[in-house]
Amino acid sequence: MHKSSYENEFQGKRALVTGGTKGMGLAIVKRLAEAGAAVLTTARAIPTNGDIPGVRFVQADITKPDGTALVVEAVKEKLGGVDILINTVGGSSTPPGGALALAHEDWLEALNLNLLGSVRLDSALLPMMVEQGKGAIIHISSIQRKLPLYETTLAYAASKAALTTYSKGLSKEFSPKGIRINTIAPGFIQTEAADRMIDRIATVAGSREAALQELMNSLGGIAIGRPGLPEEVAELAAFLVSDRSASITGSEFTIDGGTVPTV
Repeated sequence: MHKSSYENEFQGKRALVTGGTKGMGLAIVKRLAEAGAAVLTTARAIPTNGDIPGVRFVQADITKPDGTALVVEAVKEKLGGVDILINTVGGSSTPPGGALALAHEDWLEALNLNLLGSVRLDSALLPMMVEQGKGAIIHISSIQRKLPLYETTLAYAASKAALTTYSKGLSKEFSPKGIRINTIAPGFIQTEAADRMIDRIATVAGSREAALQELMNSLGGIAIGRPGLPEEVAELAAFLVSDRSASITGSEFTIDGGTVPTV
């Protein structure tokens, strides 16, 4: 299908994209809005990168129940319902040093950020989708669920693995009710969050250049020779929530430039 034939494919659709003010989230917001969707996005802080036509914003922390409640109310008030839900919120802020460097609080923070925020939001919004008999949900997982980095991101990798498993189970329950649920597993994507992770590794590696090389080595290299781009993830997300992928559900799609060495 030529792009011109689906450039307005989300006209009349209502989309919620969490964490849509930076990186992959922002790229997804722009992609959906450009194709005609009414988009509501969230972040902990008010964005400073200007307004995007067709996009509304609610300041909320979805890692907390109160933040989820704010988002759900905003969906009702600003969108009147939801057809597309894309949970991009996630990340790793745990200290380097291996498993024993992680405190109980580090694990709780990672689980709230990468798993439980999505679980709470799904639980609140799925009834709306069930009532209308149609919807599409995407959770952003990570290739680290298969390639955990014990030195720096073990809690992140474990919580993303849980997110993928949760998504699969959810799809088995809700696909018969018209809601398609998939996950996207990015590899090394050139975002602000990736830069922050390199900076944290640099505290142990000694320099940013050494940290970047260590990260590339730990992943086994990238076959295409570069990190992925947020816009490439956004294009995949747009396809998966569109009617073009009407029979795709319960699946995970890796976008990593060939990093994962197994089939």
